[in-house]
Amino acid sequence: MMGGIARSGRIVVLAAAVLASVFGAGTAAAADAAGLWRGLAAGETVALMRHASAPGLGDPANFALDDCDTQRNLSAAGRAEARAIGARLRDHGIDHAVVRSSRWCRCLDTARLLDVGEVVPTPALDSFFEDREAGPGQTRTVRRLLADDASGRPRVLVTHQVNITALTDVFPASGEIVVVRPGPEGLAVVGRIAPP
Repeated sequence: MMGGIARSGRIVVLAAAVLASVFGAGTAAAADAAGLWRGLAAGETVALMRHASAPGLGDPANFALDDCDTQRNLSAAGRAEARAIGARLRDHGIDHAVVRSSRWCRCLDTARLLDVGEVVPTPALDSFFEDREAGPGQTRTVRRLLADDASGRPRVLVTHQVNITALTDVFPASGEIVVVRPGPEGLAVVGRIAPP
């Protein structure tokens, strides 16, 4: 009988430990997310965002930068994603940001639909998916751009998976934000914010 009580006691203690770790992890995750948003709103960190959902891979063979009809563009779901992400940014006090974007239509559309600041087309954020040799130079330019920014305002950069991966070694989902802190050694990944 004593063995059964002791065993039951161990099960209760184990169950309590599991529940505490689950609820503790949820609390820690919420605190981490709140910290990410605070850092972005204070301009201490930067949001590197992959454009919202645009079906396909790369761009058509007849791609022309100045003609959206020749590009892979946001789907209706992608446009809704961008609006929802913008609402989240605004809900966290990010409504007057420095917004830079790749000149690709899917990035410009994402950046404009965020509605958190005037969008500045920035060639260094353009995709180098089809021109890998351009990658290192563009990546250095983006790092320098962030290091030299003394605005103190929230910063949102909308670009492509290949660019974000080159900057951070992170492979982001469409609409995902990789939060980075610029520093003397480059960019440090602080966290990630999943798309809605």
